[in-house]
This record gives sequence, C-alpha cells and structure tokens, in this order.
Amino acid sequence: MIKRALMLASLAAGALTLSGCEDLMTESAPELDIPEIAAGEISQETMVDITRQLSSDEFGGRMPGTKGEELTVALLTERFAAAGLQPGNGDSWVQEVPLVEITGSNFAPLTITNGETDLVYDYGSEWTGVTYREDAQTQLANSEMVFVGYGINAPERGWNDYEGVDVEGKTVVILVNDPDWESEGLEGPFNGKAMTFYGRWTYKYEEAARQGAAAALIVHDTAPASYGWNVVESSWGGPQAYAARGDNPPPMTLVNGWVQKDVAGEILAAAGQDLDALTKAAKTKGFKAVELGMTASTSFQNSMRSFKSQNVIGVLPGSEAPDEYVLYTAHWDHLGTCNPPADDGDNICNGAVDNATGTAALVALAEAHSKAGAPKRSLVFLAVTAEESGLLGAHYYATNPVFPLDQTVGGVNMDAFLIAGPSKDVTVVGPGKSQLDQFLEAALVADGRVATPNPNPEAGYYYRSDHFAFAKQGVPMLYVDGGEDLIEGGREAGKAISEEYRANRYHGPKDEFDENWDWSGVMADLQLMYRLGRMMAMSSSWPNWVEGDEFRAIRDESCAASASGC
Repeated sequence: MIKRALMLASLAAGALTLSGCEDLMTESAPELDIPEIAAGEISQETMVDITRQLSSDEFGGRMPGTKGEELTVALLTERFAAAGLQPGNGDSWVQEVPLVEITGSNFAPLTITNGETDLVYDYGSEWTGVTYREDAQTQLANSEMVFVGYGINAPERGWNDYEGVDVEGKTVVILVNDPDWESEGLEGPFNGKAMTFYGRWTYKYEEAARQGAAAALIVHDTAPASYGWNVVESSWGGPQAYAARGDNPPPMTLVNGWVQKDVAGEILAAAGQDLDALTKAAKTKGFKAVELGMTASTSFQNSMRSFKSQNVIGVLPGSEAPDEYVLYTAHWDHLGTCNPPADDGDNICNGAVDNATGTAALVALAEAHSKAGAPKRSLVFLAVTAEESGLLGAHYYATNPVFPLDQTVGGVNMDAFLIAGPSKDVTVVGPGKSQLDQFLEAALVADGRVATPNPNPEAGYYYRSDHFAFAKQGVPMLYVDGGEDLIEGGREAGKAISEEYRANRYHGPKDEFDENWDWSGVMADLQLMYRLGRMMAMSSSWPNWVEGDEFRAIRDESCAASASGC
C-alpha cells in the first residue's frame, strides 16, 4: 500500500514536484487506503482505430440526434461488449436523454438606437444569438439596454451587480469572466485569476433570466474568454440542443447572445459611456448598473425538433463490492457542421481531439481493466451526449443516476487528449478541491511524473466539462489534462502546440485525425488514468471534498442520508 509516509518521503526526495502548485495534500488530511497498481495493458491500436472512425466525415461531426449519433452509439456498444463490459442500464447499453433542438434562421441585424442614431450589426461577424424558448419566431423589439458589469449576484460574497436596477424586459450587456480575472494570483473576491462558476456564460444567462431580462449580450474579449470570436461563431451558429424542460421550466430570456468587444465599445460610446472605464468600475464591489438610454432590436425564425439522445454506459462489475462505483467519463458528441467553414469549404466539425480521443480512451481503458481482472469495486464507463450544448448528457445522468450517487466513490473525466508527444508533467484542473488529489499524487509517483497547476485558471476549465455535472451533485471528480513540459522542447514547445490547436482547430473544421500523429504522450497519460481509476476501485476509502469546498456540504448531506454508500 502506498501510504502517506511513502508519499511524503518521495516528495522529500524530489520525486514529486508540483512545479509551483501548492501541495495537493494537507497535514490534516486523513490517511486513505491507496493501493499500488501495476501498469495496465492499454492498446494504442484501439485508440488510433476508434479516434479515426469517430472523427471521420462519415460520422458527420457527431451532432446529437443525427446519423452521426447512431453510428457512434453502435460503435461504442459493440466495442464495450468486445472489451468485456456488461450493459450499464439494466439490459441496455444506453440511457435516453430527452432533448429539444432549436435551429435559428433568417437572422436580422442587431439594431441599436437612441431615437436619433441607429447602429446596425451583422449576424455572425459582429454579433450572434440564440433563443432557449420553443417559439417559431423570436422578436426583440426596442428593448431598453442596461450595462450590468459582470452580471453577478452572489450574496455569499456580498456582490450584486443587479442591485438597485430593474431589468425586467430589458437587454443586459455583460462582461465575460469575473471581476478579478486579471489578478496575478488566486486571491480575490472571485478566486483571483481562477474563474469561478460566476464567470461562465451559462451562469450569466441563467442569472439574467432570473432577473427578468428579455435579452443578455455578453461582451466577447479573447483573453478573459480564453478563446477567439471564431469559437463563438462556430459554437453558436446552427442547431442548438437543450435539455427538455417539462411542464415547469425555469425562467428564460428571449435572446442570449454575444457581441464583439469593438461592437460593445461603439454602443457604449453612442450612449455617452466608455467601455474601458465601465469595465474598471465593474471590478469593484458596489458597482451600480448603468442605464444606457439605448434600445436593442433583432429577430429570427426558429425550427424545433424534440428527440432523445443517448448516454452510452458499460460496467465492469466489482468482485467484492459490486454496488460501489468508480466512474470514467468522456463526451462522445461534437458540433456537427461548422459555421463558418474552412477556406477550402470543409464544414464538418470532426472533433478528433475534442473528443474522439477521450471517447476512444473509454474503450481502451475498459479493455485494459478487463484484462487485469475485475477490481473490488465496479468500474463504470460513461460516454455522455451533448457536452458541447452545456454538459446536458452528464447533467441528465447526474440528476437521474443509473448507479446511486451515494454509492459512487468518485471519478475521472477525460476531455480531449492533445497530440503533443510525451511530457514530464500533467496539468491538474482544479487542484486542492478533494481528497482524490491523494490518489493522483500516488499515481504520479508510480509513473515518475509531476503535476503542474492549470496554466490558464482564468479559463474556468473546471466548470466547462462533464465532471462538473457530477461535482454539483457532490461526487468527487478529477480532471487531469496532458502536460505542457514536453520531453522534447520543454514548456515552450508544449505551449506552442496548445496555442496552435486553440487558435486554428478547436471547435473548427480542422480538428481532424492525422495518420502521422505521435501517440506516445497520450498513451503515457492513459497509464495515469488507468492507475487512478483502478486505485479507487481497489481501495476501501471514500474520498470527500476538502473542508470549505463548495461541493463538500452536498456530499456530506448525501452520505448522511445513505444507508449503504459513502
């Protein structure tokens, strides 16, 4: 057993350096049962074959509710069965996820006026927007505009950008990220440089709706958004899938959208305001929303389609505690077609890295665990749908679990293995949140690698992938990405590869499979994922969130109510 003393000895000997990241383990943390795990027999051929198939043009970008979904589900069920798994939902390999798809068309320009001057902005290049409402026609007419800073209402932090202003039926203009994103460190009212959930666009639209706004327009800025306008344009154009809302839906705005930063600057200037000055003011507690004396208008048509997408679930039953579960998660879906297309006319968002690689990893890991024999606890391999639409498949499972969450020990999420060659490190997204970090440290010792903190905490990656849906329900989840300190080229080379992918291929038609890829780095990362899952599955411990974490109370309540789980 790898115990605390052994890990501390390794640290003292220099075997595990966190490269500027705070030690993931605290002196007060309880000792956990963390078994030693031998390396797994993971097939590179499986990774290559499945990634190639999933990202082929035949699969059409794997949009939920399309032929691409049918092909994906068929491939995964076939390969899960061949890997030795059992169907995860009774006799079925799938869990149906009810969705509604809304496709906008005939978009009018966004017209801003003060009664004297009209500012007109083209859809796609200068603004983009959708509706969450199932209406055939969306008509935003002469809606008064209000600048609401970062659009945050956080009573526990003493912060309310909506205080003292009535935005009922109005259009709110909102800054991206949260107020202290430019901090050097992680201290501040919203965790400094690290984005909180309040910085995510999902939260901003939800809060605007709760406040009664008719429309919410987020000001795009590449640095705090962590992606360029091309990502906004491709992600928000075309069909949009949403969770079916039932008879009592939450409040929804009429229009949710984005505007280019220069567009926002022009609008505010026409209102006699300065974007830079208002942005600076919005960073301080007590900021007061500003009525702009301008109105916004646009319109577009919508076509609706209700359908059921599918999460694919396989399970390797445990040998001693089959009713205790460890999760591996990855999303199988992507965007379908891209708008705009590439210069060569290619408009298929193949999603090879994001996330054909992670989906292939589910199969490769299932094969490896089956070959090693059943662990004590059950391993669940969950390929979820509609991540690109807002973690919808993961959210549906987390709120309608096949395996009880109070009997789910924890999990590992895999979202996009960037092909960058082997690295000395791994990138930990959201370190210090749970006792799963102790399992991670043990796995790193075994692999002879180190951990570095997420180099872009302002991007809020912990709130942007499927593990977050489980964390919100109290299940401890790890999200570990490939590292940037490459064996060949170091951090400079790793950063260059990451930046090139995000600038030129992420959520675009050039995220395509390449027969010449070097898989050695991915295979090393998969060994770490294998050890992490098997450590949890061979352990007797129930790791929890650390004291003070936002998800700790949810887990404690779940455990207290459980007769057989955590």
